[in-house]
Amino acid sequence: MDLPVVDLSPYLAASPAQLSPELTALCGEVSRSLRETGALLVKDPRCSIEDNDRFIDMMERYFQSPQDFKQRHERPYLHYQVGVTPEKVEVPRSLVDEEMQEKLKAMPKEYQPHAPVGPDLKWRYFWRIGPRPSNTRFKELNAEPVIPEGFSEWKETMDSWGNKMIAAIEVVAEMAAIGFGLQKDAFTSLMKLGPHLLAPTGSDLQKYGQEGTVLAGYHYDLNFLTIHGKSRFPGLNIWLKNGQKVEVKVPLGCLLIQTGKQIEWLTGGDCIAGMHEVVVTNRTVEAIRTAEEQKRSLWRVSSTLFAHIASDAVLKPLGHFVESPLASKYPPLCAGEYVEQELAVINLKGQK
Repeated sequence: MDLPVVDLSPYLAASPAQLSPELTALCGEVSRSLRETGALLVKDPRCSIEDNDRFIDMMERYFQSPQDFKQRHERPYLHYQVGVTPEKVEVPRSLVDEEMQEKLKAMPKEYQPHAPVGPDLKWRYFWRIGPRPSNTRFKELNAEPVIPEGFSEWKETMDSWGNKMIAAIEVVAEMAAIGFGLQKDAFTSLMKLGPHLLAPTGSDLQKYGQEGTVLAGYHYDLNFLTIHGKSRFPGLNIWLKNGQKVEVKVPLGCLLIQTGKQIEWLTGGDCIAGMHEVVVTNRTVEAIRTAEEQKRSLWRVSSTLFAHIASDAVLKPLGHFVESPLASKYPPLCAGEYVEQELAVINLKGQK
């Protein structure tokens, strides 16, 4: 199954005062795709292929740096919420969540995820995007950034790509709100001053390039919406709301959006957090061979950004979602508290 591709250009060009029936229908398509598949492909004229390439080039160079160099940029006492997270630190939810494990066993064999045998084999770098609140109860989730030595272009490249992806998410969040029958700013007003994180991952396919290797085990994202540029190596599988497993193919020039747990909370379970994994597939192996022939880097970089609800804002079903039959499963909870609870489960909290 191919995910729908939504071109954001008509919405960006439209008068904010009044939406045409065509644009209202487009907003409906956005909300429907997020509800039914937990994912959406978008084309944003402000995010170019060259922007994505420049970002991935720099991150390949960083991830292939020596391990002791990268370890200088770890901040475990800040829950790894800035700087680098080494491989074998982040634990996939499916490894520690017994309820999730039971659900996986009940899935048809062809839809079951690959079973992770330990922590994820990917590295990750967290870089904050956008302003942070001057007053917050959640200082660690809003910490100062870490800049690696010898990367003079780092800040400009990270900020430029991160801000463009946040801008794309904000448009999708507005369109989704309209499609869900909420106020246009229902989501974006809660995102203001959120702890948004540009969070590229790096997986060493020279070391972990064998077919079937799990780079990131089956999990959901704890944030609001996640956005990725196209990776140079395939391997992302997602699960639709009906339980069907789909290998994602991102067309050139498109961005992939996935639903996180915070949008599930705000819609009272109408729109659920999308499950996904990253695995070395036969298509990944083919891409590795091509990269070797072309003498390119064998680090699989994802240009991922996590858009969050502000830490001090309250997560609760919005508007008519209060009447949802599942709404009682989503009691009011401070977004920062929710994030800290999740980080404790996946081993990114409490490490010194």
